[in-house]
Amino acid sequence: FHVARWFRHIEALLGSPCGKGQPCRLQASKGRRVQPQWSPPAGTQPCRLHLYNSLTRNKEVFIPQDGKKVTWYCCGPTVYDASHMGHARSYISFDILRRVLKDYFKFDVFYCMNITDIDDKIIKRARQNHLFEQYLEKRPEAAQLLEDVQAALKPFSVKLNETTDPDKKQMLERIQHEVQLATEPLEKAVQSRLTGEEVNSCVEVLLEEAKDLLSDWLDSTLGSDVTDNSIFSKLPKFWEGEFHRDMEALNVLPPDVLTRVSEYVPEIVNFVQKIVDNGYGYVSNGSVYFDTAKFASSEKHSYGKLVPEAVGDQKALQEGEGDLSISADRLSEKRSPNDFALWKASKPGEPSWPCPWGKGRPGWHIECSAMAGTLLGASMDIHGGGFDLRFPHHDNELAQSEAYFENDCWVRYFLHTGHLTIAGCKMSKSLKNFITIKDALKKHSARQLRLAFLMHSWKDTLDYSSNTMESALQYEKFLNEFFLNVKDILRAPVDITGQFEKWGEEEAELNKNFYDKKTAIHEALCDNVDTRTVMEEMRALVSQCNLYMAARKAMRKRPNRALLENIALYLTHMLKIFGAIEEESSLGFPVGGSGTSLNLESTVMPYLQVLSEFREGVRKIAREQKVPEVLQLSDALRDDILPELGVRFEDHEGLPTVVKLVDRNTLLKEREEKRQVEEEKRKKKEEAARRKQEQEAAKLAKMKIPPSEMFLSETDKYSKFDENGLPTHDAEGKELSKGQAKKVKKLFEAQEKLYKEYLQLPQNGSFQ
Repeated sequence: FHVARWFRHIEALLGSPCGKGQPCRLQASKGRRVQPQWSPPAGTQPCRLHLYNSLTRNKEVFIPQDGKKVTWYCCGPTVYDASHMGHARSYISFDILRRVLKDYFKFDVFYCMNITDIDDKIIKRARQNHLFEQYLEKRPEAAQLLEDVQAALKPFSVKLNETTDPDKKQMLERIQHEVQLATEPLEKAVQSRLTGEEVNSCVEVLLEEAKDLLSDWLDSTLGSDVTDNSIFSKLPKFWEGEFHRDMEALNVLPPDVLTRVSEYVPEIVNFVQKIVDNGYGYVSNGSVYFDTAKFASSEKHSYGKLVPEAVGDQKALQEGEGDLSISADRLSEKRSPNDFALWKASKPGEPSWPCPWGKGRPGWHIECSAMAGTLLGASMDIHGGGFDLRFPHHDNELAQSEAYFENDCWVRYFLHTGHLTIAGCKMSKSLKNFITIKDALKKHSARQLRLAFLMHSWKDTLDYSSNTMESALQYEKFLNEFFLNVKDILRAPVDITGQFEKWGEEEAELNKNFYDKKTAIHEALCDNVDTRTVMEEMRALVSQCNLYMAARKAMRKRPNRALLENIALYLTHMLKIFGAIEEESSLGFPVGGSGTSLNLESTVMPYLQVLSEFREGVRKIAREQKVPEVLQLSDALRDDILPELGVRFEDHEGLPTVVKLVDRNTLLKEREEKRQVEEEKRKKKEEAARRKQEQEAAKLAKMKIPPSEMFLSETDKYSKFDENGLPTHDAEGKELSKGQAKKVKKLFEAQEKLYKEYLQLPQNGSFQ
């Protein structure tokens, strides 16, 4: 019976028995419930990264050529002097972009950068330094030095008169003026036949002031005699080392591969040869030039892709050729003034390498093409550089590279960082606002400089000024206070289940704002890596957290630790991506020296917490037992002793003391500012007391006067008085009008009232 029921049940589920070769299907019996059809969510369109491409002057969707791999070439420095804030503007900005693409968008970035160690500026500076050192070794006599300075001033004056650039002219005028000022004391010393020591002192001063002047003069007369190639490699090697140290100090990541022009000369020669073979280069008097007209007339090529309106700008083209390469004979070698040197025949006093066209050296533009082409191939994803390199340097790079590869896509995305100004002015030695990276790091930390850059668009002009840096300092302080407050909340003892607290409306609202801000930050990063908007969104998120914590504090309740920890960890993660947090800090800005901060905080904080709790207990007893001396010692520990150690105790009524590890200098600065505010308050209080005392003294002096005598001294107004001392006639003898009489009587009655008050004052009253 049961077997029969079971069989009928199965038959009802499966339907009629399956025929031969027919698959059996599970079918719902009549009236049986089945799962409803499922529909996928509509979702939202994912945000895609857009970058401002100088090739189109628009924001374009970023699409690498090979999946997630990104090939990137960045123009490096010409190393002949100290790196300055203009360099920092470019390399910090590209470091931020590189980190965002690599660590946020998860691209596999291969980053290549060059070092220009063969260049007209380097050659000239190396010769000048070498010749000036030789000059110093000869220890010229005072008379000889004066004669040489006068000889050097003649061509210098001609150069000054021919200079039209106002900044350069101002710099040359300053040099001339300072040399003349330093010359006069030495001339007087020689004429007066002063002692050797006094003359030598004047010689040292003149040598220091006339260094640039004499170096230029020595180079113009003896420069062609310098033939040792090692002289030209010593200078760039030194400044390259300084550049790398500056980049490390700024927390700029090193490139994946670094190329030096001096190490790629054979590749450059081969590159130039192929351009000639392809018909876009020509040899002239041992030099090789790029034929811009031939290239521009080709159907598959375009010249001046980045700045077409600048094509033909002879000033810019000559600056690109270099000071040693714009003589009349060099310019006459070109078929067109717009053509540029791929290879330069070396003149006496210049380094040289063998090649098919005779001894020579690379042109400026060709170096990047050859080195990038060797490493990255016929087409790269990103090429970066400063805004001022667009023409002629980058336009010429594009032309010669596409002439070599016979393509039209050597660079897919060209990124150019904005200019840097100093307090609204162009940075220039002539304006005495030339700031080296080392000088900048003496005033502000690498993080503060980076925050200033993050608060501005990478492609726009950035003004390096006191206002800019003050904004960065305030932003750093604002974030740091938030991190310290969250750390204090997380240090509060709690059992494992107490870590998870019930959420109320406030937590739900803050969490919603958190996710809204994350979305806004993602959209901003997709929009040309808009770090300025990101920083504003992060500030707004922290402000919302601060309001939440303040509300919980007002209710004497602890904030939700898990929620605040998630937000703080997210902000820490973003700051690490931007390179604003250097060390391996788990949450917030690290404290103390590099590499030791995390250990410092985890090691010291338990002891500080014990000290805080002990102090709190002592203060409670001191208040109950009314022992003010102990309270004063407790305050001195908080205000005077601990700040010297980089520790801040924050006392809050009815709540535990908040313990924070803060940079010592920051705390000392805060303490000094607090003292200045308190001193200002004290002075204002003393001034108010003094004024009050003066007013009371004046009032007392007025009260002492009997009403019958108050008008008698005013002979310039009145001439006759009645028996009570009230005036009856004015100074001219005319009887007072009714209105005047009424007025003086009113004053008399008021004084009478004051005088009665005075008489009623006790002998030791408040006015005595």
